[in-house]
Amino acid sequence: MIDVQNVKKAFNEVNAIDGVSLHVPKGQVKALLGPNGAGKTTLVRIMTTLLRPDEGSVEIAGFNALKEQEELRTKIGLAGQYAAVDENLTGYENLYMFSRLYHLPRKEAEARAANLLEEFHLQEAADRPAKTYSGGMRRRLDLAASLIAEPPVIFLDEPTTGLDPAARRDLWDIIRSLVDKGTTILLTTQYLEEADQLADSIAVLNKGKIIAEGTADELKAASGGNVLEVTLKNEADVESARSILSKIGGQGLQEDREQLHFTVPIEGNANSLVEVVRSFDASGIGIVDIQLRRPTLDDVFLALTGSSAESLAEEQVPTGKTMGKKSQH
Repeated sequence: MIDVQNVKKAFNEVNAIDGVSLHVPKGQVKALLGPNGAGKTTLVRIMTTLLRPDEGSVEIAGFNALKEQEELRTKIGLAGQYAAVDENLTGYENLYMFSRLYHLPRKEAEARAANLLEEFHLQEAADRPAKTYSGGMRRRLDLAASLIAEPPVIFLDEPTTGLDPAARRDLWDIIRSLVDKGTTILLTTQYLEEADQLADSIAVLNKGKIIAEGTADELKAASGGNVLEVTLKNEADVESARSILSKIGGQGLQEDREQLHFTVPIEGNANSLVEVVRSFDASGIGIVDIQLRRPTLDDVFLALTGSSAESLAEEQVPTGKTMGKKSQH
Protein backbone atom coordinates (compact mmCIF):
# COMPACT_ATOMS: atom_id res chain seq x y z
CA MET A 1 0.00 0.00 0.00
CA ILE A 2 2.98 2.30 0.56
CA ASP A 3 5.96 2.02 -1.76
CA VAL A 4 8.69 4.68 -1.46
CA GLN A 5 11.81 4.27 -3.58
CA ASN A 6 15.05 6.24 -3.10
CA VAL A 7 13.37 9.54 -2.21
CA LYS A 8 15.57 12.61 -1.75
CA LYS A 9 14.73 16.16 -0.67
CA ALA A 10 17.07 19.03 0.14
CA PHE A 11 16.46 22.50 1.57
CA ASN A 12 19.37 24.77 0.71
CA GLU A 13 22.40 23.06 2.29
CA VAL A 14 20.34 20.54 4.30
CA ASN A 15 19.64 17.04 2.94
CA ALA A 16 16.34 16.54 4.71
CA ILE A 17 15.65 13.18 3.04
CA ASP A 18 18.62 11.33 1.58
CA GLY A 19 17.69 8.21 -0.37
CA VAL A 20 14.86 6.77 1.74
CA SER A 21 12.97 3.64 0.68
CA LEU A 22 9.95 2.30 2.61
CA HIS A 23 7.44 -0.47 2.00
CA VAL A 24 4.24 -1.06 3.98
CA PRO A 25 1.90 -4.00 3.20
CA LYS A 26 -1.87 -3.63 3.37
CA GLY A 27 -3.35 -3.66 6.88
CA GLN A 28 -0.05 -3.14 8.68
CA VAL A 29 1.43 -0.33 10.78
CA LYS A 30 4.88 0.97 9.93
CA ALA A 31 6.52 3.22 12.52
CA LEU A 32 9.06 5.80 11.44
CA LEU A 33 11.16 6.38 14.54
CA GLY A 34 13.54 9.27 15.03
CA PRO A 35 14.34 12.44 16.99
CA ASN A 36 13.19 15.95 16.10
CA GLY A 37 14.71 17.10 12.83
CA ALA A 38 15.43 13.60 11.51
CA GLY A 39 13.19 14.19 8.47
CA LYS A 40 10.04 12.34 9.53
CA THR A 41 7.58 15.15 8.82
CA THR A 42 9.27 16.01 5.51
CA LEU A 43 8.88 12.40 4.37
CA VAL A 44 5.21 12.37 5.41
CA ARG A 45 4.59 15.60 3.49
CA ILE A 46 6.12 14.02 0.39
CA MET A 47 4.01 10.87 0.71
CA THR A 48 0.82 12.91 1.20
CA THR A 49 1.40 15.12 -1.90
CA LEU A 50 2.13 18.27 0.16
CA LEU A 51 5.75 18.38 -0.98
CA ARG A 52 7.52 17.22 -4.12
CA PRO A 53 10.73 15.21 -3.76
CA ASP A 54 13.87 16.12 -5.68
CA GLU A 55 14.37 12.49 -6.68
CA GLY A 56 12.72 9.11 -6.25
CA SER A 57 9.24 7.62 -6.62
CA VAL A 58 6.25 7.37 -4.28
CA GLU A 59 3.25 5.11 -4.82
CA ILE A 60 0.40 5.01 -2.29
CA ALA A 61 -2.60 2.67 -2.64
CA GLY A 62 -1.66 2.12 -6.27
CA PHE A 63 -1.47 5.83 -7.15
CA ASN A 64 1.61 7.79 -8.14
CA ALA A 65 2.03 10.60 -5.58
CA LEU A 66 3.69 12.85 -8.17
CA LYS A 67 1.40 12.29 -11.17
CA GLU A 68 -1.96 11.29 -9.64
CA GLN A 69 -2.26 13.67 -6.72
CA GLU A 70 -5.99 14.38 -6.96
CA GLU A 71 -6.87 10.69 -7.14
CA LEU A 72 -4.48 9.83 -4.32
CA ARG A 73 -5.84 12.46 -1.94
CA THR A 74 -9.19 10.64 -1.87
CA LYS A 75 -7.41 7.49 -0.63
CA ILE A 76 -5.38 8.91 2.26
CA GLY A 77 -5.92 10.61 5.60
CA LEU A 78 -3.42 12.74 7.49
CA ALA A 79 -3.29 13.76 11.14
CA GLY A 80 -0.33 16.02 11.83
CA GLN A 81 1.61 16.96 14.94
CA TYR A 82 -0.95 19.63 15.80
CA ALA A 83 -4.72 19.33 15.64
CA ALA A 84 -5.86 20.94 12.37
CA VAL A 85 -9.37 21.80 13.56
CA ASP A 86 -11.15 25.14 13.80
CA GLU A 87 -11.22 25.97 17.51
CA ASN A 88 -14.22 28.27 17.13
CA LEU A 89 -16.41 25.59 15.60
CA THR A 90 -18.01 22.80 17.59
CA GLY A 91 -16.86 19.23 17.21
CA TYR A 92 -19.88 18.46 15.06
CA GLU A 93 -19.39 21.57 12.91
CA ASN A 94 -15.75 20.67 12.30
CA LEU A 95 -16.59 17.18 11.08
CA TYR A 96 -19.53 18.41 9.02
CA MET A 97 -17.29 21.02 7.39
CA PHE A 98 -14.64 18.43 6.50
CA SER A 99 -17.35 16.13 5.12
CA ARG A 100 -18.62 18.86 2.83
CA LEU A 101 -15.06 19.63 1.71
CA TYR A 102 -14.88 15.98 0.66
CA HIS A 103 -18.02 16.71 -1.43
CA LEU A 104 -20.34 14.50 0.60
CA PRO A 105 -24.04 15.40 0.17
CA ARG A 106 -25.55 17.35 3.10
CA LYS A 107 -27.48 14.44 4.61
CA GLU A 108 -24.53 12.08 4.24
CA ALA A 109 -22.21 14.69 5.77
CA GLU A 110 -24.51 15.05 8.76
CA ALA A 111 -24.63 11.29 9.28
CA ARG A 112 -20.87 10.90 8.84
CA ALA A 113 -20.13 13.62 11.40
CA ALA A 114 -22.52 12.08 13.93
CA ASN A 115 -21.12 8.57 13.44
CA LEU A 116 -17.52 9.71 13.87
CA LEU A 117 -18.34 11.65 17.02
CA GLU A 118 -19.81 8.49 18.48
CA GLU A 119 -16.96 6.27 17.28
CA PHE A 120 -14.38 8.58 18.87
CA HIS A 121 -16.39 9.04 22.08
CA LEU A 122 -16.97 12.75 21.49
CA GLN A 123 -20.76 12.77 21.21
CA GLU A 124 -21.23 14.41 24.62
CA ALA A 125 -18.97 17.28 23.51
CA ALA A 126 -20.43 17.50 19.99
CA ASP A 127 -21.97 20.94 20.53
CA ARG A 128 -19.05 22.46 22.41
CA PRO A 129 -16.46 24.68 20.66
CA ALA A 130 -13.24 22.75 19.98
CA LYS A 131 -11.30 25.35 21.97
CA THR A 132 -12.91 23.94 25.13
CA TYR A 133 -11.61 20.42 24.36
CA SER A 134 -8.68 18.84 26.16
CA GLY A 135 -5.55 17.99 24.18
CA GLY A 136 -6.59 14.36 23.88
CA MET A 137 -10.09 15.30 22.69
CA ARG A 138 -8.69 17.66 20.04
CA ARG A 139 -6.36 14.96 18.80
CA ARG A 140 -9.27 12.50 18.56
CA LEU A 141 -11.31 15.08 16.66
CA ASP A 142 -8.38 15.68 14.33
CA LEU A 143 -8.02 11.95 13.66
CA ALA A 144 -11.77 11.65 13.11
CA ALA A 145 -11.57 14.42 10.50
CA SER A 146 -8.85 12.50 8.66
CA LEU A 147 -11.24 9.52 8.39
CA ILE A 148 -14.15 11.35 6.78
CA ALA A 149 -13.57 9.67 3.41
CA GLU A 150 -12.79 6.29 5.03
CA PRO A 151 -9.32 6.18 3.46
CA PRO A 152 -7.46 2.86 3.20
CA VAL A 153 -4.17 4.57 4.14
CA ILE A 154 -3.61 6.94 7.06
CA PHE A 155 -0.51 8.96 7.96
CA LEU A 156 -0.11 9.87 11.62
CA ASP A 157 2.69 12.38 12.24
CA GLU A 158 3.57 12.19 15.95
CA PRO A 159 -0.14 12.01 16.89
CA THR A 160 0.41 11.65 20.65
CA THR A 161 2.92 14.48 21.15
CA GLY A 162 1.97 16.48 24.23
CA LEU A 163 -0.72 14.07 25.40
CA ASP A 164 -0.91 12.71 28.94
CA PRO A 165 -0.53 8.92 29.40
CA ALA A 166 -4.30 8.28 29.60
CA ALA A 167 -5.02 10.26 26.42
CA ARG A 168 -2.12 8.52 24.67
CA ARG A 169 -3.52 5.08 25.53
CA ASP A 170 -6.98 6.14 24.29
CA LEU A 171 -5.49 7.15 20.96
CA TRP A 172 -3.55 3.88 20.78
CA ASP A 173 -6.83 1.99 21.16
CA ILE A 174 -8.37 3.97 18.31
CA ILE A 175 -5.37 3.26 16.07
CA ARG A 176 -5.59 -0.46 16.87
CA SER A 177 -9.30 -0.47 15.96
CA LEU A 178 -8.48 1.10 12.58
CA VAL A 179 -5.90 -1.59 11.88
CA ASP A 180 -8.41 -4.27 12.83
CA LYS A 181 -10.62 -2.89 10.05
CA GLY A 182 -7.81 -3.30 7.51
CA THR A 183 -6.44 0.25 7.44
CA THR A 184 -2.77 0.68 6.53
CA ILE A 185 -0.96 3.18 8.77
CA LEU A 186 2.36 4.97 8.67
CA LEU A 187 3.12 6.41 12.09
CA THR A 188 5.96 8.78 12.94
CA THR A 189 7.03 8.97 16.56
CA GLN A 190 9.88 9.80 18.91
CA TYR A 191 8.82 7.07 21.32
CA LEU A 192 10.09 3.50 21.05
CA GLU A 193 7.33 2.44 23.45
CA GLU A 194 4.68 3.79 21.08
CA ALA A 195 6.24 2.03 18.10
CA ASP A 196 6.50 -1.14 20.19
CA GLN A 197 2.80 -0.97 21.08
CA LEU A 198 1.45 -0.27 17.62
CA ALA A 199 3.84 -1.18 14.80
CA ASP A 200 4.35 -4.38 12.86
CA SER A 201 7.74 -3.03 11.79
CA ILE A 202 9.90 0.00 12.54
CA ALA A 203 12.30 2.09 10.46
CA VAL A 204 14.79 4.30 12.32
CA LEU A 205 15.49 7.61 10.61
CA ASN A 206 18.60 9.68 11.31
CA LYS A 207 19.75 12.73 9.34
CA GLY A 208 17.38 11.87 6.50
CA LYS A 209 18.52 8.25 6.15
CA ILE A 210 17.12 4.92 7.29
CA ILE A 211 19.82 3.56 9.61
CA ALA A 212 17.98 0.47 10.88
CA GLU A 213 14.78 -1.42 10.17
CA GLY A 214 13.04 -4.34 11.84
CA THR A 215 10.62 -5.26 14.58
CA ALA A 216 10.71 -3.65 18.00
CA ASP A 217 12.38 -6.75 19.45
CA GLU A 218 15.06 -6.67 16.76
CA LEU A 219 15.85 -3.02 17.48
CA LYS A 220 16.00 -3.67 21.21
CA ALA A 221 18.37 -6.53 20.61
CA ALA A 222 20.59 -4.15 18.62
CA SER A 223 20.82 -1.91 21.69
CA GLY A 224 21.96 -4.81 23.87
CA GLY A 225 18.69 -6.06 25.36
CA ASN A 226 17.26 -4.87 28.67
CA VAL A 227 18.91 -2.07 30.62
CA LEU A 228 20.01 -2.28 34.25
CA GLU A 229 20.35 1.05 36.05
CA VAL A 230 22.06 1.46 39.41
CA THR A 231 22.37 4.60 41.53
CA LEU A 232 24.97 4.43 44.30
CA LYS A 233 25.06 6.09 47.72
CA ASN A 234 28.73 7.02 47.69
CA GLU A 235 30.91 8.27 44.86
CA ALA A 236 33.84 6.44 46.42
CA ASP A 237 32.19 3.13 45.39
CA VAL A 238 32.10 3.96 41.69
CA GLU A 239 35.18 1.97 40.64
CA SER A 240 34.22 -1.07 42.74
CA ALA A 241 30.73 -1.02 41.31
CA ARG A 242 32.09 -0.71 37.79
CA SER A 243 34.29 -3.77 38.34
CA ILE A 244 31.39 -5.87 39.69
CA LEU A 245 29.01 -4.86 36.88
CA SER A 246 31.63 -5.66 34.24
CA LYS A 247 32.19 -9.12 35.73
CA ILE A 248 28.50 -10.04 35.62
CA GLY A 249 28.21 -9.26 31.90
CA GLY A 250 27.67 -5.53 31.70
CA GLN A 251 28.43 -4.11 28.28
CA GLY A 252 28.55 -0.50 27.12
CA LEU A 253 28.88 0.55 30.74
CA GLN A 254 28.19 4.27 31.24
CA GLU A 255 28.54 6.50 34.25
CA ASP A 256 27.02 9.79 35.39
CA ARG A 257 29.11 10.86 38.35
CA GLU A 258 26.76 13.65 39.33
CA GLN A 259 23.99 11.13 39.88
CA LEU A 260 26.25 8.13 40.52
CA HIS A 261 24.32 6.38 37.81
CA PHE A 262 25.32 3.32 35.76
CA THR A 263 23.59 2.01 32.66
CA VAL A 264 24.34 -1.60 31.83
CA PRO A 265 22.76 -3.14 28.69
CA ILE A 266 22.23 -6.85 29.34
CA GLU A 267 20.37 -9.76 27.80
CA GLY A 268 19.26 -11.07 31.17
CA ASN A 269 16.15 -10.65 33.30
CA ALA A 270 15.26 -10.12 36.96
CA ASN A 271 17.90 -12.68 37.96
CA SER A 272 20.56 -10.18 36.91
CA LEU A 273 19.08 -7.58 39.23
CA VAL A 274 19.21 -10.02 42.15
CA GLU A 275 22.81 -10.91 41.32
CA VAL A 276 23.82 -7.24 41.34
CA VAL A 277 22.14 -6.59 44.69
CA ARG A 278 23.85 -9.61 46.28
CA SER A 279 27.27 -8.71 44.85
CA PHE A 280 27.02 -5.08 45.98
CA ASP A 281 25.84 -6.11 49.44
CA ALA A 282 28.73 -8.56 49.82
CA SER A 283 31.15 -5.77 48.85
CA GLY A 284 29.56 -3.21 51.15
CA ILE A 285 28.40 -0.98 48.29
CA GLY A 286 25.27 1.06 49.14
CA ILE A 287 22.47 1.39 46.58
CA VAL A 288 19.99 4.26 46.40
CA ASP A 289 18.02 2.82 43.49
CA ILE A 290 18.19 -0.12 41.08
CA GLN A 291 15.86 -1.05 38.25
CA LEU A 292 15.64 -3.24 35.18
CA ARG A 293 13.89 -1.55 32.27
CA ARG A 294 13.29 -1.88 28.55
CA PRO A 295 15.47 0.08 26.11
CA THR A 296 14.42 3.62 25.22
CA LEU A 297 14.83 5.55 21.98
CA ASP A 298 18.05 6.97 23.40
CA ASP A 299 19.40 3.46 24.05
CA VAL A 300 18.65 2.42 20.46
CA PHE A 301 20.19 5.56 18.98
CA LEU A 302 23.23 5.30 21.22
CA ALA A 303 23.79 1.74 20.04
CA LEU A 304 23.22 2.58 16.36
CA THR A 305 24.93 5.96 16.09
CA GLY A 306 27.06 6.47 19.19
CA SER A 307 24.97 9.56 20.06
CA SER A 308 21.74 10.02 21.99
CA ALA A 309 18.51 10.93 20.20
CA GLU A 310 18.42 14.23 22.11
CA SER A 311 21.89 15.30 21.01
CA LEU A 312 21.13 14.23 17.44
CA ALA A 313 17.96 16.35 17.46
CA GLU A 314 19.95 19.43 18.51
CA GLU A 315 22.34 19.10 15.56
CA GLN A 316 19.89 18.04 12.84
CA VAL A 317 18.14 21.06 11.37
CA PRO A 318 18.95 24.78 11.64
CA THR A 319 16.18 26.89 13.17
CA GLY A 320 13.60 28.14 10.69
CA LYS A 321 14.16 25.57 7.93
CA THR A 322 11.13 24.59 5.87
CA MET A 323 11.08 21.05 7.18
CA GLY A 324 10.06 22.30 10.60
CA LYS A 325 6.59 23.34 9.37
CA LYS A 326 3.68 21.41 10.73
CA SER A 327 1.57 19.08 8.61
CA GLN A 328 -2.02 19.95 7.77
CA HIS A 329 -4.97 18.03 6.36
